[in-house]
Amino acid sequence: MIRDRWPVFRLALGHMGIDIYMTVIPAVIPVLVSEGGVSFLLAGLLLTAYNTTSSLVQPIFGWLADSRGKSIPLAFAMLVGGVAIGLFGVVNSFPVLFVLAALAGVMHASFHPIALSAVSRSAGEGDRGRTISYFVVGGNLGFALGPLLAGFALGTFGLAGLPLLAVPAILIAPLLRGTSARSDGSSSSRISEGTNQPRAFALLSIASMIRAWALFAVLGFLPTFLVHQGIDLVSANLVTSSMLFAGVAGQLAGATLSDRYGRKEFILIGLGLAVPAYAGFLLTDGILSLGFLGLFGFGLWSTFAITVALSHELMPRAVGLASGMMLGVVVGAGGIGVAITGFIADTWSLSLALATVLPLLVLSAVLYTVLPYPWKGARLLLARLRG
Repeated sequence: MIRDRWPVFRLALGHMGIDIYMTVIPAVIPVLVSEGGVSFLLAGLLLTAYNTTSSLVQPIFGWLADSRGKSIPLAFAMLVGGVAIGLFGVVNSFPVLFVLAALAGVMHASFHPIALSAVSRSAGEGDRGRTISYFVVGGNLGFALGPLLAGFALGTFGLAGLPLLAVPAILIAPLLRGTSARSDGSSSSRISEGTNQPRAFALLSIASMIRAWALFAVLGFLPTFLVHQGIDLVSANLVTSSMLFAGVAGQLAGATLSDRYGRKEFILIGLGLAVPAYAGFLLTDGILSLGFLGLFGFGLWSTFAITVALSHELMPRAVGLASGMMLGVVVGAGGIGVAITGFIADTWSLSLALATVLPLLVLSAVLYTVLPYPWKGARLLLARLRG
């Protein structure tokens, strides 16, 4: 049971707000490419600026929370990050856009370790996956709303409408006022006195980096791919949002079931659904293709809260650092991968670039399989057979 639901839901709402801005840049890419003369490589570099800045800074914020109990106030991070992305609509210089993306990434980095550590401390041992899923689902909703809000602003007002996207940050920031790491120097992010397992955590991080590359390749270039298929920009962003909303359902289902039947089991079940569903999306057309895309979103996103909960169980004495790594370094590595995917699209084709997502997902599944973490479902099955 969640010991105090309101703090968890408040932080989940904040997570929704901050993560809206992660998918605004991909939604703007088609306009930057078609009207701003930006290549796919440079467009990918904007995502890289956002994601890698977050990855470089986020573990530092996590470490400060673990060792010093300090961080940037969450309300400030929310407000500055939202305004930085809103300014994309009034800036014409690529270097300035790059700096704004990096600044928004720093604010994103300062939010996640503190908020996620607080959520993890609110969970009981038997429902950590479910509790963390509430927080992660907040981010999923932000992911889904980002393309929808950006598509509306762009479709109605063009690039000049992007400053309107700062409104969610302005509205949510007051709810987070006074929320930051403890200032008493205590290890506020510690959830237990168990033993850290850094080698297993390193393997988990590598597998999750590869999965993040696949995720951000799809998020970064799916709207542009759909536009090239003859779908208008607003509809393309609506399709992207629909895929992410399907991921919300997967997130809740996968994390809750993993509490009872095992983390590794439901990571592999989720990826086992995502791989053939994504192949189906690429190989079919029309409604059938969109249905496969929804299944892909459900399967892939069902694994995210599970891996975060697993990281806390592998690093119980450094949850802030683990949170910063999983939502920072892992995500940043995915951002670097997007630039590589953009290079493939420039050199060969966007279709080929998106097809490279399949081997990435398969490789991540192999690494999750060999992760030194117990198979809970197998033990339960053996116990029933013996009984």
